[in-house]
Amino acid sequence: MEKLSVKSNERTEIIDITREVQSVVHDSGIKNGVCYVFIPHTTAGVTINENADPDVKSDMLMEVNKVIPFHDSYRHMEGNSAAHIKASLFGNSEIVFISNGRLQLGTWQGVFFCEFDGPRSRQVWLNVINSE
Repeated sequence: MEKLSVKSNERTEIIDITREVQSVVHDSGIKNGVCYVFIPHTTAGVTINENADPDVKSDMLMEVNKVIPFHDSYRHMEGNSAAHIKASLFGNSEIVFISNGRLQLGTWQGVFFCEFDGPRSRQVWLNVINSE
């Protein structure tokens, strides 16, 4: 298992980690298999989505913040219930196939760390498994 460090700068932020994940796959030497991406935090998530147009990330955050506002009648004492809800909806893991040493993402896809309670220093755990 490998661990990536991610530093967020905003309360909510979507950070492209595709290059870093691909680098871990490359360094593993595994040509064919799967890469498990896991976020060990309850107020952050991971998603696969478009990485060609940065407006997609902005639009996603705009809408999720409308649907799940920071301030509402939440009962959680820590004051970050919205972040917990967003993280649960996005999810904490993704699986990406590997072929010929490359992540098998669609033409416009990337892997994104989703911060919902930043800014913070976070981790992304990766496990690259050989299928040969």
